[in-house]
Amino acid sequence: MTLKNRLQIHAPGLTPAAVLERLGTVQMIDVWIPTLDGRWLILPRYTQPAKDLQELLDKIHPALPSQPAPRITAAQAISRSA
Repeated sequence: MTLKNRLQIHAPGLTPAAVLERLGTVQMIDVWIPTLDGRWLILPRYTQPAKDLQELLDKIHPALPSQPAPRITAAQAISRSA
């Protein structure tokens, strides 16, 4: 089922362009957390949609991607003074 069809059923006053514009407010961010051994744990995360957008998403049930898996950086070389 297309977005246009879902909107006609669940939110007849909205256009696909308006919904896509609202979806553009959701951002992807990387949360960097340092580890004790000098590496970084990187958690890529989508920001939470605004309340009105979340209500719309709950109505039209789109297939959204899951949060990406965390990753960790390689240990950094430690420079030593001679």
